[in-house]
Formats: sequence, structure tokens, C-alpha cells
Amino acid sequence: MVKNTSYLFITGPDVVKAVTNEDVTQEELGGAKTHTSLSGVAHRAFENDIDALLNLRDLMSFLPSSNREPAPVMKCIDPWDRDVPVLDGVVPLETTAAYDMKDVILGIVDSREFFEIMPTYAKNILIGFGRLNGQTVGIVGNQPKVAAGKICYQFKFRFRYG
Repeated sequence: MVKNTSYLFITGPDVVKAVTNEDVTQEELGGAKTHTSLSGVAHRAFENDIDALLNLRDLMSFLPSSNREPAPVMKCIDPWDRDVPVLDGVVPLETTAAYDMKDVILGIVDSREFFEIMPTYAKNILIGFGRLNGQTVGIVGNQPKVAAGKICYQFKFRFRYG
């Protein structure tokens, strides 16, 4: 979604005002920030259309052109035996200390290129695409830096009788 120009909602601010007497803007009700960080309906927010198209181009570079073709393989310019010193100290000695899983991912993928699918939603998990030796790989990992990387679901049930 493009920030401040893209909106997605079932009913607009005027109806919300009439029903709840609450003033909300289009952006608050169904803008890019709402859907990329709160509802999870949209994957990313962009500054403008050009930024959106450039990011779409990046995403498409990881994917095959159809379900009948393999993912594209890019020429890998990283040496196979490259030194990645950040990996030596990324995991802290203290078991209660957090670390950034993005440092690990960026340390191992080709050219430090990782396309995260939903960077502002559910920040305790990282999902995206990278390349290893030119081959596209999907990456899913917990992010210890946010909520200790835990993934839990809370269900609240409310029963009404009568």
C-alpha cells in the first residue's frame, strides 16, 4: 500500500462518525500503517508508486514466472569461503540476552540481500526470500529481539446464554 494515498475499509469515516460519534481519518481507519502493522491485511507500505514498483520488482526477482518453472538462479558474486565475522558474536553468551536474527540472515545470504515479506507486522518472526549460491530460498525464523521470538496464540472465547 502506498502511504497516505491507499485505503482499504468496508465503511468510511463518515459512517463511523454517524454510528459511533468517533472521528477517524481514512488513514487511521484503513491506511497503510493500519494494514501493514496492525491488521496484517497488507504486506508493505511504500512512500510512493515508484517505490512500490521497485520493491515489487525485487520480490519478483526471487519468484518463478509460473508454477511450471523453477525459481530464477542468479549469478553469485560472493566467494564460497567468505568470512562473516558478525556471526562470531551475534549470539550473546548470556542465555537471557536477545540478538537480531536479521544479522544472521544477512550474514549468510548472497550479497546480504534479504527481501522480508511483512517487515512491520508480527515482528517476532521473520519471513522472506534470499539466495544461497544464486538459488532462491524461503526463510522463516523467530526474531529473538522482539518478544524473545516467541510465537503464541491467545484465544478468548465468550459464550452467551439465553
